[in-house]
Amino acid sequence: QVQLVESGGGLVQAGGSLQLSCAASGSIFSINAMGWYRQAPGKQRDLVADIRSGGRTNYADSVKGRFTISRDNTKNTVYLQMNSLKPEDTAVYYCSYYNVYNGYTYWGQGTQVTVSS
Repeated sequence: QVQLVESGGGLVQAGGSLQLSCAASGSIFSINAMGWYRQAPGKQRDLVADIRSGGRTNYADSVKGRFTISRDNTKNTVYLQMNSLKPEDTAVYYCSYYNVYNGYTYWGQGTQVTVSS
């Protein structure tokens, strides 16, 4: 089992910045992928960005150049720095941990990000 605890969501004006954090605990393997997804009301949950344990990153086109994902493997923590936020970034953001050995994805409880225009 893996537990994920997220923090850092909130309300911000358009053009502002927020940083999300997610700390993983439990059965953590050295090789894994962690990431962030988001889900707006009435929409499906979509990938925002993910990062492999070796550092390779992947971003949704809609956030490239504005969001940066990073991780601290010593703390099993992943971060999402969000700059130049837009109202369309408003969603519940979920942290994910992907176990590459069994293909299972664990999810955090979600944190609300609201961007006002």
